[in-house]
Amino acid sequence: MHGDYFKDYTAVLIATIAGAVMVVGGFVAALVLSPRARSKLKSLPYECGIVPEGRHWTQMHFRYYFFAILFLIFDVEAVFLFPWAVVFLSPALSSAVFYAMMIFIGILLFGLFYCWKKGLLQWK
Repeated sequence: MHGDYFKDYTAVLIATIAGAVMVVGGFVAALVLSPRARSKLKSLPYECGIVPEGRHWTQMHFRYYFFAILFLIFDVEAVFLFPWAVVFLSPALSSAVFYAMMIFIGILLFGLFYCWKKGLLQWK
C-alpha cells in the first residue's frame, strides 16, 4: 500500500518542483535582464506621456476593498462547493459529510446576512 501511495503523489511532487523552478527562474531572469538605469524622469508615474501635476496620492473608499474581499470569500466557497457536489452522491460518504458542508454554508450565510444587516452591500 505504501508504494501505491507515493506513486499517486509523484506527479504532484514533479509539478510542485517544476512550478518552483519556473517562479525562481522568472525572478532570476528579471534580475539579470532588467535595465538598471535610474533617473528622475523614470521614477515619475506614467500618465499618457504627460508629466503629472498636483499630488499623486489619492484616497480610495474602503467599500472597494470590502467588495473585493466578499468576492474572494464566495469564490473560495465555490471552489469547495463544486468538488463536494460531484462526490456527494458517492455511496462511501456518510451523512457527516453532508452536515459538515451545511455548517460551512451556514457560516458563510451568517457572514452574508451580517454584511447585509450592517448595510455594507449597498453601493453609495
